[in-house]
Amino acid sequence: MAQSVGIKDVARLAGVSVGTVSNVINRPESVTEETRARVLATIDQLGYVRSESARQLRAGRSRIISLLVLDMANPFFVDVAAGAERAAREAGLGVMLCNSGQSAAEESEYLGLFSEQRVRGVLITPVDPTGRNLRAFKRHGIPYVLVDRVAPSTEGCSVSVDDVTGGALAVRHLIAEGHTEIAYVSGPLHLGQCQDRQAGALQALAEAGLPAGRLRVIEAERLDVAAGRDSGARLLGMASRPTAVFCANDLLALGVLQALYGAGVSVPDDVALVGYDDIEFASAAAVPLTSVRQPAFQMGRMASDLLIEETGDAADTHQHQRIVLQPELVVRDSSLSRRRGNRASGGIRRG
Repeated sequence: MAQSVGIKDVARLAGVSVGTVSNVINRPESVTEETRARVLATIDQLGYVRSESARQLRAGRSRIISLLVLDMANPFFVDVAAGAERAAREAGLGVMLCNSGQSAAEESEYLGLFSEQRVRGVLITPVDPTGRNLRAFKRHGIPYVLVDRVAPSTEGCSVSVDDVTGGALAVRHLIAEGHTEIAYVSGPLHLGQCQDRQAGALQALAEAGLPAGRLRVIEAERLDVAAGRDSGARLLGMASRPTAVFCANDLLALGVLQALYGAGVSVPDDVALVGYDDIEFASAAAVPLTSVRQPAFQMGRMASDLLIEETGDAADTHQHQRIVLQPELVVRDSSLSRRRGNRASGGIRRG
């Protein structure tokens, strides 16, 4: 088994002290050119790689930020990660990306790993509805920022989107298109995002003078395409089928679209469909999907910036912030029924 090469091995072969090798690596200007060249040649010969973890332990500060999201198969979280990584790289930091799989148990395990590794900080879209996981993690003194969820207090930072407004935008549009019987295909309702989008949908019904019972809730086990297909099958099995569907994210909506298409149900003429997130695939679907757009890249970048500030040189003056971004409805073919005359809604973008 190959043995790792240490700084003492480099010093011994180069005929210099350990301190000189350290200076060549960290303060090369303090070493003569001849000595520096000899040490670098030895490093190359031995294949020495400095222990970043040991260096961080001595410095008392890691250069790694952890990002824990619900589902990396969802392009929305890919965009969030891209924004977070961009900000981190500009600050000379790296990002460790992890996936909770929408599981509170896996979330707890990852938070334990982050505390063991003493990461610089954590960006997290939380799963656990009780908050126990984060309360336990907080004892380790590692800062964290909530992403796509509002912090419940001033104890930490958060960057999110107003999901109540987003849900209201979707259902107001469907009502303006003439629909009064609407299904809401939700992910697991213990997720705050799903709850808020439902609350917005109910708000839009109330504004239109429609009873809450006009919103038929179908709770999916997950927020993916397969769960959307299952939800579409449940929708097709309803005795009195709603004429419009609002889905908690675009992956669910694409799954519903597949189920309806397979059953010969026309979208949007028989059933109008609206998703959420406006992922890249939304506009490329067989029937271009109307969706509530979230600024995912911006959300990730802003969250990373807040965490970098809290853990950097400006930590003493850092003040926790709760940033709430605004969603936007992007209207495409999936919700514009020709039979209903393409009624237009105000304050929306045509995709």
